[in-house]
Amino acid sequence: MKALPVMPPAEDEAPSQAEAAYRQLRDKLIMLEIRPGEPINDGQLAAELGFGRTPVREAIKRLEVDHLVVSYPRRGTFATNVDFTELADVSEIRELLEPLAARRAAKRASSAMRQELLDVAATIATLDPSAAESRDLMRYDLTVHRLIYRAAANPHLEDTLIRYDNLATRIWCLVLDKVPSVSGHITEHVELLKAVAEGDAEKAGELALHHVTSFEETIRKVL
Repeated sequence: MKALPVMPPAEDEAPSQAEAAYRQLRDKLIMLEIRPGEPINDGQLAAELGFGRTPVREAIKRLEVDHLVVSYPRRGTFATNVDFTELADVSEIRELLEPLAARRAAKRASSAMRQELLDVAATIATLDPSAAESRDLMRYDLTVHRLIYRAAANPHLEDTLIRYDNLATRIWCLVLDKVPSVSGHITEHVELLKAVAEGDAEKAGELALHHVTSFEETIRKVL
């Protein structure tokens, strides 16, 4: 099977150990590599990831705030369950904020960021959806959204949207085996990325809204 092209990092490339541990654990939880309800063992995770226990413990505390893990007295820490009843609430917030981020990015992105967005669009445009599992394709979705959030140049908006996009992606990953194909969901990013890179704020906002609403519609069809 042909390997997918490596996407550029969507976040800073030189994080601290605690930040690096947080990002790795966060994405394992989002992509369901750590399954909902699975116990979180900080010592085991530290050994697997190559970090000390302190950075991993700091990461776990942040993941609690993100609603990706939950701790119970005398029982331990576990990956949170995926609650489909949250879909409407998460979508309601994203339908307001995703278009805002796309419009801001179209207006405020630096020249270097605009080129990066075009490069990612070109990579996705040449993807062969049959070359990878649906879960691997979903990593492109995460990268695209995080790049647009960063391009919007509002750290508070970026943090908020990353949190809700993470929750939405967990829901998507849990039903991937029921979805006929995610390739269309991924390839529609090409026009969105181009609109942002070209500074077309109105079109970028419209495409971002469509992306979120179509996501919710697809999930509801398979629930």
